[in-house]
Amino acid sequence: MIEKVETLLEWGGTKKDVTFLVISGIALLLSIFDVVDLPFDIAWVAIILCGLPIIAEAVIGLITAFDIKADVLVSIALIASVIIGEDFAAGEVAFIMQIGGLLEELTVARARAGIEKLVHLTPRTARRVTNSGEEIIPAEEVMAGDILRVLPGETIAVDGSIISGKTSVDQAVMTGESLPVDKEEGDEVFSGTVNRFGSFDMKAEKVGEDSSIQRMIRLVQSADAGKAKIVNLADRWATWIVVIALSSAVITWAVTGEIIRAVTILVVFCPCALVLATPTAIMAAIGNGTKHGFLVKEGDALERLASVSYITFDKTGTLTYGQPKVTMVKSYLTGISDDDIHALTAAAEKRSEHPLGKAVVEGYKRDVPKAENFEMIPGRGVKADVSGCNIIAGNEEFMAEEGINLSMDMITDADKAKEEGCSIIFVGVDGNAAGIVALSDTLREDVATTIKEIEKAGVNPVLLTGDHKMAANVIAAQAGIGEVHFDCTPEDKLGFIEEHQQSKRQVCMIGDGINDAPALRKAFVGIAMGGVGSDIAVDAADIALVNDEIRELPHLLRLAKRMMITIKCNLTFSMLLNFVAIILAITGILNPVVGALVHNAGSVFVIINSALLLKWKYNK
Repeated sequence: MIEKVETLLEWGGTKKDVTFLVISGIALLLSIFDVVDLPFDIAWVAIILCGLPIIAEAVIGLITAFDIKADVLVSIALIASVIIGEDFAAGEVAFIMQIGGLLEELTVARARAGIEKLVHLTPRTARRVTNSGEEIIPAEEVMAGDILRVLPGETIAVDGSIISGKTSVDQAVMTGESLPVDKEEGDEVFSGTVNRFGSFDMKAEKVGEDSSIQRMIRLVQSADAGKAKIVNLADRWATWIVVIALSSAVITWAVTGEIIRAVTILVVFCPCALVLATPTAIMAAIGNGTKHGFLVKEGDALERLASVSYITFDKTGTLTYGQPKVTMVKSYLTGISDDDIHALTAAAEKRSEHPLGKAVVEGYKRDVPKAENFEMIPGRGVKADVSGCNIIAGNEEFMAEEGINLSMDMITDADKAKEEGCSIIFVGVDGNAAGIVALSDTLREDVATTIKEIEKAGVNPVLLTGDHKMAANVIAAQAGIGEVHFDCTPEDKLGFIEEHQQSKRQVCMIGDGINDAPALRKAFVGIAMGGVGSDIAVDAADIALVNDEIRELPHLLRLAKRMMITIKCNLTFSMLLNFVAIILAITGILNPVVGALVHNAGSVFVIINSALLLKWKYNK
């Protein structure tokens, strides 16, 4: 029975609520001017359309969980007003309460709509391979064990593993990495990522709600303001106010003998503004955060973020762009210069769509020689004929497959460059190991400014990295970070956070990898890079930065502080309003009609004040 009532209350959604409010508003206007001659007050239209849902929700809350909240007191006020013949007051209370509820609903809906735009990435279809050939099916119909074929440019529908073919997959939506990841037989692929180059067949493993993209959606759905500590505090106050209001009404009635005053107390003592003050502000702040690329799991995260003293950064994938630049070119063949190696590699890579290949071409500042017989091998590299030479450029596995033996000097130099965070392209000329091209990520242009703004917000930036001392110090110097900790293991990062938080210096950790998960979990606030980054990292974090734009961090910090100011203002305003209104009601200055108008107008004000956070901007 209760479930049927709840279903009925949810029927029609926002359109129904708006329609009922319009009809109720018209009815209340007609009641004021008494232009309709009916055997009953037309305000009953508002009581039925707006008041009955409030009473039903209150009854359901009491029956199912003995949940004494604002709707209980509102229901009592409605019933009491009707009993004493104040039909218009009852209709007015119900009408304005529903306006407040609608504004809250719209605020929340707008916030969630902003989040969903960021993750509207669910693949619609999949290409299933059957005994009779290929068939296009809805992605939700894919079953674990199905064989799927993914062509270049298509989005992968579900999680699984490659069973045949080689390719490069753009996993930016999952990891934030701009460089495609080479994939071959046995490698995992994830839903929502894009197949860039080669076609492949895969076996579906995690489908439906278990897929990576659905995890992102669940992350969105978990953005629930009701988990914030301060919300629970408001709820406790609301419960006590119900008890106090009933006691005050009974005492006032007993002392004065005027039931009107008692009813007015019930009307003005409704803790509506108090209860609405916090969740609306939190949801509006969450909505604001989504516009800047943040997915906030719960409002409590923003509450905690407002009080952090340190922000610790991982280096790789956080402070760097993911846009490689050529940092070293070296030849190992006599008669071929470093510049020749760069020119030959650029020529071979000129028609490549791989970001590393594009970076090689872009880094060569002169005219690139013409290449013929270009061939791209997904997940390996490229082949081409340049100036009468056969050029092979790619990874170490590609060199081995082509029968090119790398010298120890090349391997040693490549390993050193890799330790500094570089990606390596090995170059072969006419079957001989000829040279290497090293590329590395560049520091984001706005990192230095971001760090300054973070410091201006009263938060200390710290670099925690597993890189060696030299690489860490170079990045820190460029970013303007004074405190650097290098060669950090996951345990080291965890120890840093524990030490500071035991001293009441709260830490926000920003990371993207599995090795960051312990620190993300331990930190007062954890922020994971790259949307879902590593599954474990995102599960451990409180907030996900979808677009990896750390320049938005100062905005989030300021937004969290602004949200807390708004919440405190809302709570203060609502409590003062209740205090003043109850005094006026006890003294008989306020009647039920005026009391309802004043009090519920306060609720509307609180909601509108919170909604302003949706458009709030941090002006540097």
